[in-house]
Amino acid sequence: MLAKRKMSLTELSEKVGLTIVNLSILKTGKAKGVRFDTLEAICRVLDCKPGDILDIS
Repeated sequence: MLAKRKMSLTELSEKVGLTIVNLSILKTGKAKGVRFDTLEAICRVLDCKPGDILDIS
């Protein structure tokens, strides 16, 4: 989604209010969980739905 929106992780970090480190952990799939308000903020900024950015495998 970041590539589709032509947005950097730094720009997303600033708009969502999370550190680049935390977003990087989410992006690489190393996070054990994500808060709903965090997911909502990311989706709002990227104009997408949770299913567009989550991969449950």
